Amino acid sequence: MSLDNLVENVQATNSELKDADYDLDREACTELAMLVTALDPEEPDELVRRAIHALFDSYVQTGKLDFNLRSEYDATYDEYLAGMSYDEMAGGGQTFPQDEDEGRRYQY
Repeated sequence: MSLDNLVENVQATNSELKDADYDLDREACTELAMLVTALDPEEPDELVRRAIHALFDSYVQTGKLDFNLRSEYDATYDEYLAGMSYDEMAGGGQTFPQDEDEGRRYQY
């Protein structure tokens, strides 16, 4: 294959994506077409899913997700996963409900 083949394949994929059910701007459509051409997934949807996972992982690893969550919700992703704040995890301000079963839910 040559550069000419690559250009043709990207342009063809780009045209197909424009007819698909994606609401993408021109730049995103061209980038997705290049990725589809290079990686040859079964469906372009697979690359969209991978992109979401990559963006999510990037935001978690760099702390951007926690920054945005803390700004908007005063919580972090770890707190969200744990279902309790850091203060609650450390035992600060901990009060247990009267119900015996519920009170032991997070005791170790």
